[in-house]
Amino acid sequence: MPSVLVVEDEPEIRASLIEVLSAHGHLVRSAGDGFGALREVTRAPLDAVVLDLGLPDLDGADALRMIRGISQVPVLVATARDDETEIIKLLDAGADDYLVKPFSGGQLVARLNAVLRRSAAAAPAAAAAGPATDPGGLLTVGGLAIDPRGRSAHLDGVELRLTRREFDLLAYLARHVDQVVPKSRLLAEVWREPYVDDQTIDVHLSALRRKLGERGSLPRYLRTVRGVGIKMVTPR
Repeated sequence: MPSVLVVEDEPEIRASLIEVLSAHGHLVRSAGDGFGALREVTRAPLDAVVLDLGLPDLDGADALRMIRGISQVPVLVATARDDETEIIKLLDAGADDYLVKPFSGGQLVARLNAVLRRSAAAAPAAAAAGPATDPGGLLTVGGLAIDPRGRSAHLDGVELRLTRREFDLLAYLARHVDQVVPKSRLLAEVWREPYVDDQTIDVHLSALRRKLGERGSLPRYLRTVRGVGIKMVTPR
C-alpha cells in the first residue's frame, strides 16, 4: 500500500483528501503546515506527497524547495494558482505534477497513481546508475570523510565526536561545498523549526570549528561570509 503524505492547512479539506485516498488503498499521513510536512518527510519513508501551496507558515513553493533539499519523494502540487508561468516554476522547482483547485477525488487519485507509476518505473534505472547517484554516499572534502548513512565523520582518519545537530550541519555544508549557504537556509533545511534564531547556528558552528581544529579567525573548512552566510571549502 503506497504511503502518501497530505499537506493541507484546512482541516475539512485535509479530512476529505485523507478519506478519498484511504478509500483507494493508500496509507495516509497528514500535516497542516510546511514545517510539519518537513518533519513527516524525514520521519519515515514516503511514496508520494500531495502538497497544498497555501500554507500558514511557509509558501508551498518554499516548502517544495525544502522537501527537494532532503528527499526525492514524488510531489503532486495542489494549487489554486492556474497561471502557466507559476506552474512552470513549480515543475522546474521539483514538482512531479500538479492539480488546479477545485478538483474531484477521482482526478486526485488518477494523477497520484500516475505519479507513483512513473516513480516506480524510474527506480530500476536509478539503481542501475550505481553509487555515484546515491544521495546517501560518502562525502569527502579534503581530509573530511562523512558517511550520511552511518552518521559518522572522520577528519584525517580520526573520528569526530559530533552531536546529532552538529553532524546534520556538517553533512549539509559538505553537500554544498564551495557554495555560500545563508543562515536562513540552514534554519529552514537543517533545523526545520520555525522558532530558532541565528545565534543557535553560531553556537553549533563554533562547536564544529573546535572539533575541526580551527578558529573563526583562522578558518580551514568553514568560512563565514559576513552578512551572507557560511561556506565550506576544500583546504589548499
